[in-house]
Amino acid sequence: MTAPAIEIRGLRKAYCSQTVLDDVDLTVPTGTVTALLGPNGAGKTTIVHILSTLVRPDAGTLTVAGCDVRRDANGVRAAIGLTGQFSAVDGLLTGEENLLLMARLRHLGDRRGKARVAELLDQFDLVDAARKPLVTYSGGMKRRLDLAMTLVSTPSVIFLDEPTTGLDPRSRRTMWDIVRGLVAEGTTVLLTTQHLDEADQLADRIAVLDRGRIVADGTPEELKRLVPGGHIRLRFTDAAALDTAARLLDGSARDGSARDDAALTLTVPSAGGVGALRDVLGRLASADLEVDDLSIHTPDLDDVFFALTGAQTSSVRADSKGHEQ
Repeated sequence: MTAPAIEIRGLRKAYCSQTVLDDVDLTVPTGTVTALLGPNGAGKTTIVHILSTLVRPDAGTLTVAGCDVRRDANGVRAAIGLTGQFSAVDGLLTGEENLLLMARLRHLGDRRGKARVAELLDQFDLVDAARKPLVTYSGGMKRRLDLAMTLVSTPSVIFLDEPTTGLDPRSRRTMWDIVRGLVAEGTTVLLTTQHLDEADQLADRIAVLDRGRIVADGTPEELKRLVPGGHIRLRFTDAAALDTAARLLDGSARDGSARDDAALTLTVPSAGGVGALRDVLGRLASADLEVDDLSIHTPDLDDVFFALTGAQTSSVRADSKGHEQ
């Protein structure tokens, strides 16, 4: 089997008396996207900085691309790319000049460096703006250039620390498409984000970090199944049909069902899936009851996030809409 691209065991980090990371375990399979999801101060960026050798851990075993983070920092740096929360491009240079500078810093050589820069400008749709000053770039263009600079040396592992912060919805989706393309080519991505929809869209696995500890780890669907609250909402044409349906489906407060007589709706708990819906509709059909409208709600990452991280995360309630409060 292919070795994991990132392996963390027993990671600890504290600053003075403040514990930032407390016995963190995490495995990131090769060629996948793993998202670190958590509120401000949970330790997401600290993990990225430790894995990219910018910060030393206090304890733990960490490997990136087969290199020990503590013993082989140069090996780690040669294998990775890092796009931080804030743009690292030089505003006094053009896009092309920024990329050429990075190629020289990566010791690609003149011919190879120019070829790689041309390739990246085309890949990130920056050819027309390549020789324009960065003051003319939009936020999305600067972020694309930032990621292109990360990829100059073709890293096998990329750390993206909140890469779409401040971007408009169109630019965010462009970045998502770029990330998907990189993973399709075999690149491994560790992504930190507060955008719940971003994690849901991109991640093969999600690790939820809270107060320095991993409180859940799994696929988006696995995490959603941890949280109760799925239901089917049925609307009927008249009160008589609602009464019959409530009796037929055992609609009582005891089993979690709820009815709204004014709206003529009945909400029935459901574990989700086609089978549950088929069962409800079959029971209604057996009594010749017609449903005027129905909607299905399954727990989403918002529900998971708040169930796992507690009340102190209310400051990022709007994350899934892309705006932090």
